[in-house]
Order: sequence, then structure tokens, then C-alpha cells
Amino acid sequence: MSKRRIVVLGSTGSIGTQTLDVVRQHGDQLEVVGLAVHGSLDGLLAQARAFGVRHLAVGDSSLIDDPRCDEARALVAALPGAVGESEASFAVGPEAVAALAQLPEADVVVNALVGAAGLRASYDALAAGKVLALANKESLVVGGDLIMPLAARLDEQRRADGAAPVTGPAGALMPIDSEHGAIYQCLLGENPQEVSKLWVTASGGPFRGKTRSELTAITPAQALAHPTWNMGAKISIDSSTLMNKGLEVIEAHHLFAMAYDQIEVVVQPQSAIHSMVEFTDGSVLAHLGTTDMRIPIQFALSYPARWEAPVAPLDFRTLGTLEFAAPDTDTFRCLPLARHAGEVGGTLPAVMNAANEVAVAAFLAEQIGYLDIAACVEAVMEAHERAGVQPVESLDQLEAVDGWARAQARLWCAAR
Repeated sequence: MSKRRIVVLGSTGSIGTQTLDVVRQHGDQLEVVGLAVHGSLDGLLAQARAFGVRHLAVGDSSLIDDPRCDEARALVAALPGAVGESEASFAVGPEAVAALAQLPEADVVVNALVGAAGLRASYDALAAGKVLALANKESLVVGGDLIMPLAARLDEQRRADGAAPVTGPAGALMPIDSEHGAIYQCLLGENPQEVSKLWVTASGGPFRGKTRSELTAITPAQALAHPTWNMGAKISIDSSTLMNKGLEVIEAHHLFAMAYDQIEVVVQPQSAIHSMVEFTDGSVLAHLGTTDMRIPIQFALSYPARWEAPVAPLDFRTLGTLEFAAPDTDTFRCLPLARHAGEVGGTLPAVMNAANEVAVAAFLAEQIGYLDIAACVEAVMEAHERAGVQPVESLDQLEAVDGWARAQARLWCAAR
């Protein structure tokens, strides 16, 4: 059987490096043909050498004259290509990352880019007929109205071409994060019409149980200390504010075509249950496993097959107790703000996401306080609703709305 050829966008980040670890363990099944980063040139060069990758891209245009770019060009040019492969390539700029998403010899594009920048790459990958293994939340939060119809069309094409599994989803869009990967697996073989509720689990973050007054003096270092998951800075902050969970609610709405009143968040501090699906007869299917992102990454790459576990399996004899609680939406305002954005729909989720990215960056730079993140997001959302939310029509429209929201958020942060 031929190897699945993958492109990894955001290859030096947390998801990207763990994806490459899965490739190391299953080199007989997977081959990396393209790597893209924002600005981590040293990491990119090391990965290209380790995996013999001939197609590289750097998103940060300011690095175009960096001497390491010449090193990268020489590296890919020296690597031999297989019959039928594209000519080796190295390029700098956002368009270079987008081009890798359409690389002719790629079968799967792993989109692990952080932020709204990942939306165009997701769109381009699906438009080019690639399976999209998606870790970039913003693709669906901001552009779900554009991405899901593309994925549906590709699913139809995969079925027509005989590329889809005989049973189950056609697999054009495979969610990588643990929660949606869990729901995806719980729904395999089930009738979506018989689903009454999706339970999206949350660890509660590092500040579970704290009051608003206790959060006023929180520092970036405290907010980055997640109790169970090892993630990048932006996602770690989002997890602490529960914005991450709000984004996942919107993603679940798009991925599984579920109404918002069918999607609930439940705090499960041990992070052993990755999510649950409740059916009309009262039965609940739960997905449990070790808290390691390599498990959902691997399933997204192996579907419909299951490969040998990339980590030690969960030992139920030592797991101990499982706790459940409702999220504190009065203290952690980002979760209800995100849910409201999703329910209103249109361009409001794009505004919410952009304002959050700016506010998180300002908090990490110690320009605003921890509770100011939610306050900034709420202020920009309210301004957009007063001006009028628009139906989603195009990537260009969403990029314009994103730019407006970022400008508004920066003004708000500067005034603090």
C-alpha cells in the first residue's frame, strides 16, 4: 500500500511537532512532502533535514532576506525527488503557505496554523481536493459557512471516485483536536437524527473554581500553566478563559450540523473523557483516552483504519475518580460570548475571534489585565452588532471584517 503523503502547516508548533512524531512512528504509512512555519526558520530547517522534505514555506514576509532562506533553498534543491513529484520549492510569504496547501502530490494537509491565518489554507486545501486534517479552530469559527460546503462537495467526489471508506464518513475533513475527534468517533455508525446532545468536555483550565476578584491580578505566566495539556501560548490563554471551549462549541455546530441548544460544555477536570454524545433514548457514548494529542492526530491521519497506539494507553485501574461540573459562565465570560457569536452567526464569530486574538496578545505583552480579555471581546462584538452583522459571503469579506475588528480591539486595549 502506498504511503499517505502529508503537508504540515505550522510544523514547529505543538500540534505540528506531535504530527511529525506520529510520522516517525508510522513511517511505513506516512510521508511528509511539505512543511510550513510562520517564522521558525531554524526549526523548519531541522525538520526538513530529518524528514527529507522538498517543499518548504515561511509565512513571515519580513524574513525574505534572512540568510537561512538561502540555506533552505539549497537544502530542498539537493534532495532527490520521486517520479512525478513537483520541482523542489521554497518560498516566503502568506501566499507561499497557501500554495503548499495545494501541493499536487499531497494527499492530506494538516492545518496546525494558529489564528485566522489558517482559514485560507483550509479553503485552498479542500478546493484542491486534499483531505483536511484540521487543528486550526478559526477555519470553522470564522469561515465555517464557507468551509463546510466545500468539505461536503469533496466528500461527494471522494465517494464517486471510490476514495471514501465503504462505511462511515467520507473523511474529507478530519478534526484533530481531542474533543471533536472524540465526537467524530462516537458518531461512527450512528444516525445523526438520533443524537439529542453533544457534550464537549473541558478541563476547567488553571483557574477552575476561582472568583472574578481572584482573577484581577493574574499574570501571563499563571495563565500559561495549563493543568493537563501542553499547548502553545495563545491556545493556553484561551483555555484558561474558556474561550477555547467557546470556539469548540462553534466548531461542533459546523462539523456535526447540530443546533446550539444541542451542544453543552461540561467541566471534566481529569481530562480522561474527551467528549460525549447523548442519544434520544438516553444512551451516552463517551470517548476516553490518555491526555495526549498524538491520539487524535493519528486517527485523523489513519482514518478509517486504527494504527498501533502512539502513547501508553489509559489504565482504568489507576484512573481514580471522574468529576463533572457546569462551567462558571459568570466568571469566565468568554464562553457565553463565543456561544452568542455562534448563535447570531454571520460575521459576528469572525469579529469575536479577531478581537480575542488581539486581546490575548495584549495580555501576554502585559498591556491589559486578564479580565480585560473578555471585556475587549464584548466591546468589539457590541460595536459590530450595532453596525450590523452581515451574512458570510467570501474570504475577502471575512478578511476585511477581521481587519476592522482587530483595529477596534487595538484601540480598546490602547485606551486601558
